[in-house]
Amino acid sequence: MAVGTSSLLGQLFLKAKLINEEQLNEALRVQKLEGKRLGSVLVKLKFVSEETLITFLSRQYNSPVVNLAEHKIDTTLLKLVPFETAKRYQLIPISKDGASLRIAITDPSNNIAIDDVRFLTGMKISIHVASESSIMEAIDKYYPKKEKVKVSSGGKQTGEKELKIEDLNKMVGKAAEDVTIVEQKEEAVGMSDVNAPPIVKLVNGILMNAVNSHTSDIHIEPGEQELRVRYRKDGVLAPVLKLPVKIKNAITSRIKIISRLDISERRVPQDGRIKLKFGEDREIDFRVSTLPTLFGEKIVLRLLDKGNLQLDLSKLGFEEQPLEDFLEAIEKPYGMILVTGPTGSGKTTTLYSALSQLNKPDVNIMTAEDPVEYNFFGINQVHVREEVGMTFAAALKAFLRQDPDIIMVGEIRDFETAEIGIKAALTGHLVLSTLHTNDAPSTITRLLNMGIEPILVSSSVILVVAQRLARKLCQTCKTEENFNDEALIKIGVPKDKVKEANFFIGVGCPECNNSGYKGRIALYEIMSVKDELKELILQGAAASELKKEAIRLGMLTLRQSGLRKALAGVTSIEEVLRTTFED
Repeated sequence: MAVGTSSLLGQLFLKAKLINEEQLNEALRVQKLEGKRLGSVLVKLKFVSEETLITFLSRQYNSPVVNLAEHKIDTTLLKLVPFETAKRYQLIPISKDGASLRIAITDPSNNIAIDDVRFLTGMKISIHVASESSIMEAIDKYYPKKEKVKVSSGGKQTGEKELKIEDLNKMVGKAAEDVTIVEQKEEAVGMSDVNAPPIVKLVNGILMNAVNSHTSDIHIEPGEQELRVRYRKDGVLAPVLKLPVKIKNAITSRIKIISRLDISERRVPQDGRIKLKFGEDREIDFRVSTLPTLFGEKIVLRLLDKGNLQLDLSKLGFEEQPLEDFLEAIEKPYGMILVTGPTGSGKTTTLYSALSQLNKPDVNIMTAEDPVEYNFFGINQVHVREEVGMTFAAALKAFLRQDPDIIMVGEIRDFETAEIGIKAALTGHLVLSTLHTNDAPSTITRLLNMGIEPILVSSSVILVVAQRLARKLCQTCKTEENFNDEALIKIGVPKDKVKEANFFIGVGCPECNNSGYKGRIALYEIMSVKDELKELILQGAAASELKKEAIRLGMLTLRQSGLRKALAGVTSIEEVLRTTFED
C-alpha cells in the first residue's frame, strides 16, 4: 500500500459500508504484523471478496479493471519491466500505445511503483486494476523461466551446485593442501564454476551463503590458533565457521584479488568492492574493508543488495503521526532535515526512501556520499574522496553551482559542511543529511557546539529524525510472556496500559534458526522544529529542555516508539531495552 493510504482506504470502505469498524480494526492489526497491503489483508480475512476490492479500487482511482485471463499480453513488453520489479510491486505491462505503456497493478495508489516503472521505461504510464491472484498468475505465465531464476532468494541457477555451510567444512582439508590463487580480471565474480580451485570455492561459498541467509556483514578474523568467520544477521553477530590458521593468507589474498586491492600491502587498511553476479542481471555488491591486526588482516564485507532495499516509507516502522510529519517536511521546498543515530541504525535507508519519494523528472537531486552504496536512476550521486580533496564541504560547494533542488550530504562532520548546508537550506534548497547523536534534541545542541549561530539553526532545521534498528519477533514462534507491572511502568509503559498490555517473546523455531527473531524494524523519534522549539534554540536551551518541550508538543521518544511496537507484538521488551535508553 502506498504511503499514508491504508487508514484512508479503510475509512473509504467504512463509508461505503463494505466493512464495519470492528473488521477494519482487525485488518489494521493484521496489516501491522504482516506488513501487507490493507486490501490484501481484507481479502485474506474474507471481510471482502477480491472482486469487490478490485471494483472498489477501480471506481475510487478512476482506473479500468482488466481481466488478465482474457487478455493476451505482448511478451516483448516484458523486457521493459524486469521480473523483480513486476513481482515486488505486483504489476505487469499489458499493452503499448506509442509513448504510453498500459500496466495492470494490484494497488493503483502505489505512486512509488508507478514512478519506478515510468523511470525504467521513460514512457507515460496508464493504470489498469487487476486482482493480486491474476497478476501473480500472469507474471508466472509470461515471464521466462530463466528470468525467474535470476532473482530467486538463493540466486541458484539450473545446474549450479549450491554451497552450504556444512559443505564448507568438508572443503577445508582440501583447501589447506591446495592454496594456489587464480587471479581473475573480470569485474564481476561468477558463482557457478564448481571446478575452480578449493580456495576459490571456499571464498565463493562464504559469500554465497551470506547472500542466501540474508546476512548484512561478513567478518573474517584471524586468531592465533584459528581463522574465524562470523555473519551479522538482523544486527547480531554469530560464528559460522572455524578454519585452519594456515589458510588465512590464501583466503585474504583471494578476497583482495577479486576486490582490486594490493595483495602485497599488509601494513595499512584498504577498502575495495566485489561484484557478485547471479545469472545475467542480478548483481550484489560487497564493500570490503581490511585491517591489520596482531595475527593478520581482519576482513569485513558489507553486503549491498539493492533487491532487498526497502524504500517504502510506510514499511520502515514510522508511527502514523510521525510519518505524516516526516512526509510533510520532505515535501517542503527548502529547509534542512537531519537523520541521526549510530552506525548501522538504518539512516541511509531512511534517506534513500525519502529521495525515492522525491525523485521526479522535474527535480534535480544531488548527493555526496562516502561511499555511494546504491545507485539510483535520476539522482546525481558523488563519491566523496578526501584524499583528492573531494570532501563533503567541497562537494556541497560544487552542488550549489549545479542548480540543485534537493541536496543530500552523507554526513555533517565539521563546521564548514554544517555552515554550507545550512546556508543552502536558507537559500531555497531542501537539504538532507546525517549526524551522530543519541537522540533528536541532542542534534540541535551538536550544531550549536560546532559553532553554528542559534538564529541560523532555528531558521533552517525543520525536522530531526533519531532512529535505531530493533529485531522483529518471528511470527511463527512468538509466544505471550507475563511481566511484572512495576517493571513495565519503570521502563516507560503507561500505567493505564499495563493491565491490558500483552507482550511477546520469541522461543525459537526452524523458521528463524532458533533465534526467536526474523528481520528488523526501525524505531523512530521525530522532532518537528515548531515555533516553541525555535524560541528555545534562540535562547541556547540545553538538549534536556528541548526534549521536554518536544515531548509536550507530541514527540514520541525512541523508547516510546519501541514500546508501541512491543505492544503490537512486532518486537520484544528485551529488544526495546537493548536498543533504546531513557534518562
